[in-house]
Amino acid sequence: MLSLGAFAFAAPGMLALLLALPLIYWLLRMIPPLPKLVRFPAIRLLIGLEPTEQTPSKMPWWLLLLRLLLATALILAVARPLLNPQADLPGKGPLMLVIDDGWSSAPGWTTRIAHAERLIQRAERANRPVVLTGTAPAPLDAPAMRKGAMRPDEARTLLRAFRPKPWPTDRAAAVTAIDQMQVDPGAYVMWLSDGLDDEGAAKLTERLRRFDGLQVIVPDQATTPLLLLPPAAEGRDLKVQALRPVADGPRRVAVQAADEQGRVVARIDLDFAASATKGEGTLPAPPELRNRMARLDIEAQGGAGSMVLLDERSRRRPVSILGEQPTANGQPLMQEVYFLERALDPYVSLSIGDRETVLTRNTAVLLIPDGAAPSAADRDEIAKWIERGGVAVRFAGPNLAAGNDPLVPTRLRLGDRALGGVMSWGQPTALAEFPANSPFLGIPIPKDVRISQQVLAEPTPDLADKTWARLTDGTPLVTGEKRGQGYLVLVHTTANTNWSNMALSGLFVNMLQRLVTLSRGVAGDGVNKALKPWRTLDGFGRLGAPPAGAQILPPDADETFKPKPTTPPGLYGDENAQVAFNIGGRVPEPKPLVLPGGVSTDKLSEGGETDLSRWFLLAALLMLLADLFLSLWLRGLLGKAVRFGGKAGRAAPAALLLLAGAVFFVAPPDADAQVAPTLRLMTPPAFGHLPTAWGGTLNMRAQLSSSPSSHDGEVPAQRAEGSGASGRFMTLPAFGHLPTSWGGSGFTLVADQPAKPGPPPLSEEQALKGSLDIRLAYIVTGDKEVDDISKAGLEGLSEILRNRTSVEPADPVGLDLEKDEPRLYPLIYWPITSTQPALSAKASAALDRYLRTGGILFIDTRDQQLTFDRPTGGNPDLKRLLGGIETPPLVGMPADHVLTKAFYLLSDEPGRWTGGKLWIESGNGRVNDGVTTIVIGANDYAGAWAVDQRGRGLMPVAGGETQREMAYRFGVNLVMHALTGNYKDDMVHMPDIMQRLRR
Repeated sequence: MLSLGAFAFAAPGMLALLLALPLIYWLLRMIPPLPKLVRFPAIRLLIGLEPTEQTPSKMPWWLLLLRLLLATALILAVARPLLNPQADLPGKGPLMLVIDDGWSSAPGWTTRIAHAERLIQRAERANRPVVLTGTAPAPLDAPAMRKGAMRPDEARTLLRAFRPKPWPTDRAAAVTAIDQMQVDPGAYVMWLSDGLDDEGAAKLTERLRRFDGLQVIVPDQATTPLLLLPPAAEGRDLKVQALRPVADGPRRVAVQAADEQGRVVARIDLDFAASATKGEGTLPAPPELRNRMARLDIEAQGGAGSMVLLDERSRRRPVSILGEQPTANGQPLMQEVYFLERALDPYVSLSIGDRETVLTRNTAVLLIPDGAAPSAADRDEIAKWIERGGVAVRFAGPNLAAGNDPLVPTRLRLGDRALGGVMSWGQPTALAEFPANSPFLGIPIPKDVRISQQVLAEPTPDLADKTWARLTDGTPLVTGEKRGQGYLVLVHTTANTNWSNMALSGLFVNMLQRLVTLSRGVAGDGVNKALKPWRTLDGFGRLGAPPAGAQILPPDADETFKPKPTTPPGLYGDENAQVAFNIGGRVPEPKPLVLPGGVSTDKLSEGGETDLSRWFLLAALLMLLADLFLSLWLRGLLGKAVRFGGKAGRAAPAALLLLAGAVFFVAPPDADAQVAPTLRLMTPPAFGHLPTAWGGTLNMRAQLSSSPSSHDGEVPAQRAEGSGASGRFMTLPAFGHLPTSWGGSGFTLVADQPAKPGPPPLSEEQALKGSLDIRLAYIVTGDKEVDDISKAGLEGLSEILRNRTSVEPADPVGLDLEKDEPRLYPLIYWPITSTQPALSAKASAALDRYLRTGGILFIDTRDQQLTFDRPTGGNPDLKRLLGGIETPPLVGMPADHVLTKAFYLLSDEPGRWTGGKLWIESGNGRVNDGVTTIVIGANDYAGAWAVDQRGRGLMPVAGGETQREMAYRFGVNLVMHALTGNYKDDMVHMPDIMQRLRR
């Protein structure tokens, strides 16, 4: 590398081309611009005229300077100029990149990847291999990553597939993985750290120091990860807390609350004191606002650790009490409503009133004390409200003990049971541990809570299942039953202190809070039992479908479990009830990374060297365009070029269409043939193949009519015979009438006894589209992800065809077989998915016509396990989708098939995977002149061909870029086979043909 201060050249040897500038200058001086052509009128009109403009005899100096600058820009571009070049990497061994890719790496992930790409670029400049590894466990559905030393371009492709993980790093496991890779001890290690310490940090540091060199890249303050903790309820507000690893001065961050649609509904600032690692803030959350909140996020962080999902435990549910407001005159300490209101008022949105008042509101939970026992009409209305999803909690008392009240979860005995007092032998009884099916499981039971009176339930077979709390003697204290979408709950004692002292304890408050959360089924259906994953977070904090293999979240996960690949953070449950499983509170508090002395460190940054090659190439392109326009102007052709873009430009497509559609049979009439109204003629072998719109051929035998009536448009029916399915072809309407070379009328091609209704006529727009451009097509499956990959794959293959062959395909198109005409396209790619509906009769008929008329259908099951063993083999979705299509017999593709040599010589046909078998139409070259109409593979070919807007591979390929290149080559062979048929097979006959020509 040649360095000139802040400017350098990565390929300084190319600067030797500057020595050719004098030669270029001499050549340009020797080649003046072409003279301007002037058409002279009669010579007498020129007498006495003096020309006002002169054509120069040599190139103008400014044009010469422009071309010299153009050549200089090209030379400098190939010399790879660099701005602010980085020094060469230390050492001579491989470059080893160790990347922390846990939850804490999401902030500044783009900067982290850009920094790693610059390191790979420096290794590529020095021709040094690269070793790439992460420190977080891989997701369950991640493809196997290549390990060990690899080329820089392969490492760059693998790096772009890296993503942060929504769980902590496991650096101890990373040490084991590094040992298994057996990396050259002379490697130089760059550790892109997240700046946090953990149990395996010291072990990883010690292992990396055993290589030839180590440098640790740590994040700056802007990319230092922050950990957001689940909020805590403080009355009507939420207390929000966040942690940072280092107290590096005062800092303020913003936390926003969003609803399920992503709309921001609230925003607060968290302030970190100069010497504090915890920032706190209070989020005002009235009930209406809190019930809309679905998540909290730290702005400008963008990671799973900087956000918290909220579930029903963070929301305020509307609660109503059936009864009247307590009054001082009515001795409030003796009223049940008073104790219920004091227990719930700080935590819920509470209202008190009669049945008509509370049920007309948006009430989630209805508390019914014994003093407000509902009437028969009220009980019917409350029962209907419970069926719609409400939760009714009744309390026992003298009214309920009197009997004749059916609004209870289980049958009750008449009267009540006293457990203490002068008339009772027993003593007040304590509570037993809550059963496993109880929503109260996990609430501590105070030892001083005693029940002195209760109503008893009648023994029934299902009483144990309905019992949520019981006394130490086994009698139920709380029973509950699910009715419809709601719950009916009975507390077998009063809500005041008449029958127990439970209303004076914190247990009463905790039990009521659990019953309130039951209004959405979260506590009762999820917190204390195993839950399946419903939506999980990725490393950037985005909710999505859970990965394949995600496991059920065990009970009490908020206390014993941490996020990991088998149980990623997210929402667990179902569409009706979910529990939030967050990173905050489940991982240790972030601590700064402590490195031993002597370890080199650097800051993570976006800056670095800038490759100026593209800018020099852009400047050369602009100067080339300017030179083109100036040359046209000097020759007086600029006006003609502009005019050509008008009428001539519009006429060019029509001319090309006429040229493609004019198919003549140049065959002189037989001298011995008798002139008759109808003449039957066999076309000569030289003209026996009619080219179709997709580049294939059609063997035909036609009847030609030269009778006068045929000139009036009455043409007898003729026959076209080919070698497709059933031995017949339907000809495109665009080529329905073909003129003869001897002035006779054209003839029409029709099929004998078509099996299905004929196709609708093509519009002029469709005919133009199919004749002027070659386009690859894919069948739209309805799965957006699969369709996007199909489109990107055919775009990548089209670009390869443009760069390597004479084929210039236009942009690929997606086909809806219900309304689009497939016969306009030489090759159709069909990815098979399990969600595709079966083809309709119309769609099946369209595909049948396409196969009979010479098109090639490439079916990709993308499962790498396709067999046709009967009766259990084969892809069931493939069989279902092909059920209405006349599929020819299929055989495995032989090793010498034309697809292996149509353009490239191939021994394998890989896609994203390799090893899958290709199936083609059977016939050994006797069917369709050796051109197969259907090809079936299983290696996800579009995934291997797919590229982004910068031409880089979208999907990882099992065998790296080498396998992707072989997949491109197979795609080129497939397109060439579709356009040229069995041309390559005919080459084997060339020696015999040459021998006959020499005779």
